[in-house]
This record gives sequence, structure tokens and C-alpha cells, in this order.
Amino acid sequence: MTHKKTRVVIAGGGTAGWLSAFSLVTRLGNLLDITLVESDQIGTVGVGEATIPTMCNFHRLMGLDEREFMAATQATFKLGIQFDNWANQGDSYVHSFGEIGQRSWMAEFHEFWMQANANGQQDKLEDYCLELKAAKQNKFALNVGNRPLNYAYHLDATAYAAYLRNKAESAGVTRREGKIVQVNKHSDSGNLSTLVLDNGTHIDGDVFIDCTGFRALLIGEELGVGYHDWSHLLAADRAIAVQSTAIEPPRPYTIATAHKAGWQWRIPLQSRVGNGIVYSSRFSDDESALDTLISNISGDPVTSPRYLKFATGMRKQAWANNCIAIGLSSGFLEPLESTSIHLVTTALIRLMKLFPFDGECRLLAERYNRETQKEMETIRDFIVLHYHLTQRDDSEFWHFYRTMDIPESLQHRMAMFAEHGYAWPDDVALFRVDSWVQVMMGQGLMPKRHHGASRMLPAQSLTQQLTAFKQSVNQALAQLPAHDTFLKQYCPANQST
Repeated sequence: MTHKKTRVVIAGGGTAGWLSAFSLVTRLGNLLDITLVESDQIGTVGVGEATIPTMCNFHRLMGLDEREFMAATQATFKLGIQFDNWANQGDSYVHSFGEIGQRSWMAEFHEFWMQANANGQQDKLEDYCLELKAAKQNKFALNVGNRPLNYAYHLDATAYAAYLRNKAESAGVTRREGKIVQVNKHSDSGNLSTLVLDNGTHIDGDVFIDCTGFRALLIGEELGVGYHDWSHLLAADRAIAVQSTAIEPPRPYTIATAHKAGWQWRIPLQSRVGNGIVYSSRFSDDESALDTLISNISGDPVTSPRYLKFATGMRKQAWANNCIAIGLSSGFLEPLESTSIHLVTTALIRLMKLFPFDGECRLLAERYNRETQKEMETIRDFIVLHYHLTQRDDSEFWHFYRTMDIPESLQHRMAMFAEHGYAWPDDVALFRVDSWVQVMMGQGLMPKRHHGASRMLPAQSLTQQLTAFKQSVNQALAQLPAHDTFLKQYCPANQST
């Protein structure tokens, strides 16, 4: 018995659209007939150029060749994010992707480190993390012996979309050129039925994926799904992006530098640097933000500034009727922790697990929306932590964040850490204990006490164990080549990109 293929129509290209098309055709291609609609006249945001380690796993799941992908997108490796000026002017710390020290089931490593320091040992928590030390020394390799490094990528987002398009079309995805001028719905169910293009083409579908960006043409304009506005928690609503020439070898980490009314990113690719500033129109005008950005970039600008407007928040439903919003159409969280592409990939995995092959999707959509909401709220809280945990008082922007009310879930987490040194992974298994600890300690929140298990070892034994671990990190570090050297051997950028 043969089943008719489910017709999937993807509205919009860019990273979200072509990643959706490629993923679905790769893993469900025999069951689906996939058409993607985009117009060359409509630009894409194209500035999501930093990622987190989950992207490596997703690429492996989809069968992408890492060297090929990195060469095509001018990609570099990323071991973490350096945060400058967040707690106070002049402060700096790194949120790395590596595991710090050695895990224990009863107490976390940072608690043993705190006890050792209370005993008189003088060192830094970062001394126990290979990825963090490698980032600061501009070193990288995929692994040291049997020990793999935990890493992500910096990439050219426009080139990435083109790379995915080529893969998707080669695998059987049909691309239709044109602007969507009309959306038809079934009169009985309210489900979407047909997209009408400006050239007269009608595209029928069973399942529609909205990748139309901030406009949210299908989920928002046509189906009327509302939006949860989180601007009371995250005030930024503007960004400006500029590319510049590279004047030094690419570093294996992103830099996020806080300014008086926002923050600036620096993302090194193989042959250029991506720069941008995220800011709030409540506390800065566009001209001042651009002046701050341009005066703080290295190298010469090679593109004109791109201005973006956004509303931080999420759709009240990411899946409504037979339409699933993926990417910016489903919501937006500023790129402080590089989670934009991650949210696309997790949405696609969620969709593939819950795919409505037989057309009935009420319960599937309900489950999808619950998981999406939990994920977005978790990432939101982690980003809010960076802003709220500050001592800066040099501008209205930082006063707003320092004094604002925060979600109870985040308030509880900060209080537990401050009083007892206790930290735990988030509910969606994205940010580990080490992530929360690095940001909280990095921005000055040091616990008053820590778990008593750290006192079970005699002081001398604890010192010996930590010293041995630190030495193993340094030995591994000494074996790593320079990041730039590794890139040139492993995945030099395609000359055509």
C-alpha cells in the first residue's frame, strides 16, 4: 500500500528556509514533496553568524561534511564568548563551551575550587577548562588524543543559506521564484491551502512552514497569531551590522562588548570580520549607535551599515492550524548567546518528531507549542541574567536593567547561587551548570557558602588533585596548534565566497 506524499510548502528562504528544506528532505524526503518559495527581490537578515555547539551535532545528524561546509561559508571555530564591560567597565570574562574541572554527582567542581581557594590556593576557575584557555591563547584542534574539544562555528550566514540551497535542490526540493501576493485557506477548517505568487503561480500544500522573517506573513498576518512582547525584560529593539577587513588572524571566540546603551559583537571569519551593535531605541538614537559601532571596529568597513528593527518575544503559538513558524517568524531573542540558528534546528527536530503526516495535528501542535515556549523562556532568562547582574550605573540603559524586576525562575536561581553556591542545568538541557557558573561568577556573583562535600578531602589532598588536573589541562593546551594554522590546513575558505 502506497501513501501519497505530504506536500510541504516553505514560505521564505534565508537560513531558516533553506535549513528547513534541507533537513526535511534529508530525513523525511521519501515521505514529503517539498517546495520553497522565495523572491530574489526580498532580502534576508543574514547576520546570524555565530553559533553554539549544538549546531555541530545537528550537522552530523543531517550528514553534512564539516570541511566542505566550513570552506563554503568562510567559517572559523568558536570555543566561547568573551564578555567585556558587562559587570563593570574594564571587566572581562569568557563563557566557554568546555567542561570545567571534573564532575561530581554530589557537588559541582566550582565548589571544590572554592574550598581550595579558602584553604589558601590561588588560581582561577578558568585554569581548569581546556576550551577556555585555548580560546584565550588562540589555539584550536578537533581533539587532543581521545579528548574532543567542544566547539561551534562563526560563519557567513548568506553563504550558508546558499550552501544549504544547493544541497536541498540537489536532494529534490523545488524552488519557486516569486512574491506571495495571496494566501488561500480552507473555508471549513481555516487551514492554509494555497500560496498565490505575483507571476500567477498557485502552490498547494498540506503543511506550510513560515520562514518569512519578522513579517510572519503566514502565522501572523494570515492566521492572526499574536505575539508575547518581552521588551519589559529585554529592552533592545534595534541592531546595526557592518562587515570589516580582517587585520589579524581569526580568534576562536566571539567578543561581546557592552556599551552605554547596548552591546557590540565581533565575529571573526576567515577573510573578514562581522560587526554589529544591539541597542535600545529608548536609550539611544540610530546615529549615536552607529558612531559607537564604527569607532570600535578594527579594520576598514567593507559594507554599508544594515539597520534592523525587531521586537523581542515569541508567537503565542509557533504552530497554528497547519502552519509552523520557524526562525524569526516564530519569535526573536537577541544574539547575545548566539542561539538564533540553534532555535531553528531545535524547531526542525521537534517538527520532525511530531510531523502531521495524516493531517490531524491538534495534539501535535499543542505539544510542539509547549516545548517551544519552555525553550524560549529558558534562553530569555539566561540572556536577562547578563544584563541584570551588573554594577554599571553610567547610563539610563544600565540603570533600567540593574533595577528591573526579573522572572521568578531567574530570581530563584540567582538567590540559590548567591547563598549556597548551588547551580543546576536548565530545563531544556541547553545551558549546563558550567554556563550558569561562568556568567554569574564572571559578572561578580560569588556565593557566600558552598557544599560541605568539598571539605571531605584533607586540604593537601584537594590541592594535589586540583593541581594534577590543572597540569593535565596545560599539557593538552601545549599540544594545540594556532587556530589560524589549523584552519588553513583543515578548511581554507573557497575563493569564490
